[in-house]
Amino acid sequence: MDAERVVELLYWRDVKTSGVVFGAGLSLLLSLTLCSIVSVSSYITLVLLSVTICFRIYKGILQAIQKSDEGHPFKLYLKQDVCLSEETVHKYSDCALARFNTTVIELRRLFLVEDLVDSLKFAVLMWILTYVGALFNGLTLLILGLVGMFSFPIIYEKYKVQIDHYVGMANKRVKDIIATVQAKVPGLKRVKAD
Repeated sequence: MDAERVVELLYWRDVKTSGVVFGAGLSLLLSLTLCSIVSVSSYITLVLLSVTICFRIYKGILQAIQKSDEGHPFKLYLKQDVCLSEETVHKYSDCALARFNTTVIELRRLFLVEDLVDSLKFAVLMWILTYVGALFNGLTLLILGLVGMFSFPIIYEKYKVQIDHYVGMANKRVKDIIATVQAKVPGLKRVKAD
């Protein structure tokens, strides 16, 4: 999926497609809160298999009654190539490897305190996440993330001017606070490269 199709999906340009993706994703995550992933995947597989078997039997009975020779109802899909090409696998594995290496380099920089301010920001973020982890489990965060992904773009599109105004005010306030803290605490001033 390319970025343009994802944007169209999240901005609900095609309401039916966005609704199906959002509903299926939310249903999957909510069902995972009740059952294990093994049970959920087994139930999904059984439902899909039941639908395809019933459809195949229905089409067979219909062909027998109408004495038509249409053949297998899934013939078109059975002929399609579903194998991944080596180029596709290499492309995505190279992309994943590049992101993994970038993450490891950044974590090394943060944990070995290359820049004190960045390491302190990371420590504060991890401290905040301990409280988030105490309030929510990972599955709840995934559900909130999915709902947010399908809600926030539409809300932002409708109220862009007001949101930008308040975000600008908040950013200015945060920058002022950071500048004040950096000025008062020795050793937190960033050294500017020439």
